Amino acid sequence: MAKNYRAELTGVFGDPVDDNPTGVVEEAAFSAKGLNYRYLTIRVLPEDLEDAMKSVRIFGMKGINLTMPHKVKVLPYLDELSEAAKIIGAVNTVINKNGRLYGENTDGKGFVAALKASGTELSGKKITILGAGGAARAIAAECALNGASDIVIINRNKERGQELAQLICHKTKCAGSYLEWKSQVQIPRGTEILINATSAGFSPNIKDKPDIDYSSITENICVCDVVFNPAETVFLTKAAKQGAKIVNGLGMLVRQAALNFTLWTGEEAPLAIMEEALKKEFQ
Repeated sequence: MAKNYRAELTGVFGDPVDDNPTGVVEEAAFSAKGLNYRYLTIRVLPEDLEDAMKSVRIFGMKGINLTMPHKVKVLPYLDELSEAAKIIGAVNTVINKNGRLYGENTDGKGFVAALKASGTELSGKKITILGAGGAARAIAAECALNGASDIVIINRNKERGQELAQLICHKTKCAGSYLEWKSQVQIPRGTEILINATSAGFSPNIKDKPDIDYSSITENICVCDVVFNPAETVFLTKAAKQGAKIVNGLGMLVRQAALNFTLWTGEEAPLAIMEEALKKEFQ
């Protein structure tokens, strides 16, 4: 029997993309499962996105991840969207289903999975999200779809913050509201889960932190950060000093990668191996 040298291809399109660690995690999973798959980290300029998406079909790729600035601009090149992707209006994962490109958003799903793994459930919870960008939209949508009762969006840009709050109200069963982000903004009373969905604190700006009143964080709040490099941000450190339970961004990143793995391969992801590969990258 002839040996098959052709690998199944996956990867990520972005600009910039050189510092994206997802390939390390996915390759570790492929190896652990004995799959002849490869994950390619590919710089795609905005003006080349249409041609790049054509290549997914031409090369018979199993799928692709999308990062900045392509998550919204990719929509016209897809054949179908998941429920979450329709609500969010952005896609970070594409699955090639026999030539039809299916758009999914695993950002929020990865966050929800990490939160549940930490022992925190979403049903009936009151959530406050800092930011209204792509990560905030994905997380807000998935939290709403997973039973959150109320979501408050705190954002400096009033128009974007209100738009996300209205999206939650109109597209889900969850109540959404907007709070203007002024200096040292207080976290609303009754908040049970607080999420930093901004890039504040991301390397190399590791001393940065969201401009909030940290004394308004209580021990009854679960505080989460989407920033994964470094894992223990100033935001989380200050929240922990207030007695809050904290959840860092590594869990979201690895569980998002695990979801991608399963969508592309149809197999259960080796989560422990993927977590170990990611930890090694940030030691």
